[in-house]
Formats: sequence, structure tokens, C-alpha cells
Amino acid sequence: MSAIQRVIFDTSTLVSGALKVVSVPRQALLKALSSCELCASDETLAELEQVLERDRFDRYLNLESRRAFVALIRRKVHLFAVDSSLPAAEPLCRDAKDQPFLALALAAEADALVSGNEDLPVLHPWNGIPILTPAEFLEQVL
Repeated sequence: MSAIQRVIFDTSTLVSGALKVVSVPRQALLKALSSCELCASDETLAELEQVLERDRFDRYLNLESRRAFVALIRRKVHLFAVDSSLPAAEPLCRDAKDQPFLALALAAEADALVSGNEDLPVLHPWNGIPILTPAEFLEQVL
């Protein structure tokens, strides 16, 4: 069993995994689904759903398939309640849109947060939680 048991994938990584079948984010997501507990909150799932509704993704995958992906993720994740009224842990992310993932990481007591964007990995490690790229995640769980 991998040392990483509870993992969070940010929206950009999930979107990449949904849209690009042959990609490192897709491989990382498949590995997480088979060997880890994928964690989410209502807020992070709502963001995923909202992003995948965008028309600009039609050229990669039709809307019905994108909605099916969101439904799959909703069925597979362990949902955590995140109290957004509590003060956020420091340090804050330079992109406020990523703060819900940090709050979720604390609430879920996550073993890792996987992100392909540039704002979260610069915090690695954050409050003792590794922030990994999809490729780094794959290296650690294989």
C-alpha cells in the first residue's frame, strides 16, 4: 500500500485528466482512484462541475461526457465538510481560488494534494502536506 492514502486533486488536474485521455494527470487520477481515498468538498466539486460546463471544452470532449466525468468523480470521492467560516491556515495561496483545496487538505488530513498549476506547488510542503505534480504523485504511488 502506498504511504499516500488520502489525496486531493485540484480542479486543473481533474480537468486535464478528463479532457486528455493519454496524459499524466489521467494516469495519476486512475492510480489515485485504484489505490487511494480521493477527497473533495462540496465547494471543490462545484468548481469542477462549473469549469467543465464551459463551452471552450467542447472541442476536446462533448458536454454529456464531461458531465458523466463529474458524476463519476462525485461517486468516487470521500466528501468532507469544510467550514469556510474558519480562518484559513497560513500561508495562504497566492491565488485565492486555490484556498478551498488547502482548507480541504486540512479537513481531510490529506497525505498529499496533487496540482498541475503553478500556485499550489510553490507552497510545498504546506503545513506538513506534500503538494505534488501529477508526475510526482505517480512516482510516489507506483
